[in-house]
Amino acid sequence: MIWKHEPSIEGINAISPKTLVDALGITFTRFGDDFLEAQMPVDHRTKQPAGLLHGGASAALAETVGSVASIFCLEDMSAQLPVGVELNANHLNSATSGTVTARATPFKIGRSIHVWHIEIRDEQQKLICVSRLTIAVVDRRK
Repeated sequence: MIWKHEPSIEGINAISPKTLVDALGITFTRFGDDFLEAQMPVDHRTKQPAGLLHGGASAALAETVGSVASIFCLEDMSAQLPVGVELNANHLNSATSGTVTARATPFKIGRSIHVWHIEIRDEQQKLICVSRLTIAVVDRRK
């Protein structure tokens, strides 16, 4: 198991109001020994003018699920903060409706760097986007 602190889906979703997570309709749905998942609707908030899921919305979903996963891998959640330093997103297929699900699994969980692999799939399990997210673990400012 990768978690230093067990994730609480209810707790994660409770801190999202009035954030980008809330604006995009992202909700965390489940976790396992080595993954965290979140869903996002493909609707007026997340589509581009052509009616397709916006690549920026996919990138925001990927960074959100990876960053939140990093929180639960920190040694000291009160003294450390995970911050994204690099995000790569390859948009492989389009989505026009329904819901997409992002699953973050680790490539590496180190003391100062976390690297996540995130796959975003539609309701038919078609791969929509693959991402790699690098997180720096920094000390919280006092």
